[in-house]
Amino acid sequence: MIKLTFAIASAILIVAATPSSAQTLSIIHQFGTTAGDPQNPSEPGVICQSRGGYLFSAGGTTGNAGAAFRVTTSSQYKIMHVFNGTDGQNPSGGLTLGRDGMLYGSTVSGGPGSWGILYKMSPAGTITRLHYFSGGNGGDPQASPIQSVAGDFYGVTHGSYNYGTIYKVSPYGEFSTIHSNAIGDGIYQVAPLVQGTDFWFYGAAIDNAGTESPGDIYRINSSSTFQTLYTFDGTIGYHPSGGLLQATDGNYYGVASGGGTNGAGTVFAMSRDHSAVWVVYNFTGGADGGTPVGGMIQASDGNLYGTTYSGGSFGSGVLFRVTLGGTYTVRHDFSPAGGSGPRSALFQHTNGRIYGMTSAGGTKNEGVFFSFDDGLPPFVSYLPVYGSPGAEVEILGQGFTSSSEVYFNGIRANSTTVYSTYIKAFVPAGATTGPITVVTGDVTLASNKSFNVQP
Repeated sequence: MIKLTFAIASAILIVAATPSSAQTLSIIHQFGTTAGDPQNPSEPGVICQSRGGYLFSAGGTTGNAGAAFRVTTSSQYKIMHVFNGTDGQNPSGGLTLGRDGMLYGSTVSGGPGSWGILYKMSPAGTITRLHYFSGGNGGDPQASPIQSVAGDFYGVTHGSYNYGTIYKVSPYGEFSTIHSNAIGDGIYQVAPLVQGTDFWFYGAAIDNAGTESPGDIYRINSSSTFQTLYTFDGTIGYHPSGGLLQATDGNYYGVASGGGTNGAGTVFAMSRDHSAVWVVYNFTGGADGGTPVGGMIQASDGNLYGTTYSGGSFGSGVLFRVTLGGTYTVRHDFSPAGGSGPRSALFQHTNGRIYGMTSAGGTKNEGVFFSFDDGLPPFVSYLPVYGSPGAEVEILGQGFTSSSEVYFNGIRANSTTVYSTYIKAFVPAGATTGPITVVTGDVTLASNKSFNVQP
């Protein structure tokens, strides 16, 4: 295990708490009002966008075994699969889109071994089990797996009688444990991994056994080399349950649910080279919110968006925006009537709107699924994140037609429009690293991140 020393930079404490923008948040679905509904969705609750432009997720922690569901951008809600315990129970990790168009997820418990399962689901709702946990190979996988640039899936288990594991699984179900957490490692992981531009997988663990420290940042590669990068001591927060993201500046960002100057949690950052970790924003637990547990996204305006579980005008949490430099703004105050206590990760659809879930509140006090319109521009996203000339790239967006043209950093690509929301394109010869743009008539949509062209 490699242990690195960090310089902690000065925190930027610019607070711009403004009146909430409740008129821009719309409740799409009240959980508990449809038979088989997920109840009280908890973290991480990943939401994804399918090739057809739909939003998919899964959840459910109390009262039933949980369900996978679909939401259209016109706010139509449909349950796609109701779990029964035998095929898994409590799919609180949500769903991840694979490059084959299937949706991948995990359940915390249930299945043949009662320790949870890994599964893939077709857009029509058909479930195929990839692996079931027996306890000895992990168990209690609370986060959905992510697909690597090489095509395999990587994920974490929380662990029940052990400290959790990091695993690898092929789309066909070939499973292997690549790291078993032990004393001194970060333990009890509940958020998905993220693959960095250096192709290592980065994660955050909410506790660290043996050191009495409240969490770690770590990385691991596909060859099972594991490195602890930073051990939390409360100064920049503790219990980073929301995972990490790598922003366009190359640095890694996350939220800690507690600690910091005011004990109410922080937004923190780690430099690209891992040499420094610093506080971006200290929550007070008051009007600006407190206890952020759901992680953050970098939206198409370049800013970070997230939620807090508590604080705000009604004590029910807030939806916030923070710049990479630390300027913080409350965008919405949650309330018991309109959904409270958000614990799941936000997601930005390529139409520009942000979607999320709350763990309580609403008509049945079982949470709501919502959309938030902050006036952000539409864009395109893509899978995978890098490729060599000739490689196939899947592009998600909207308004595509047979005349749509795709460009890789200005170089025209051969492409096929499959749906109005999905294009297949091929990295052209001579392309260089930069944004992907799709031109349809007089409308140009650009990716909010650069596509990495490999030699």
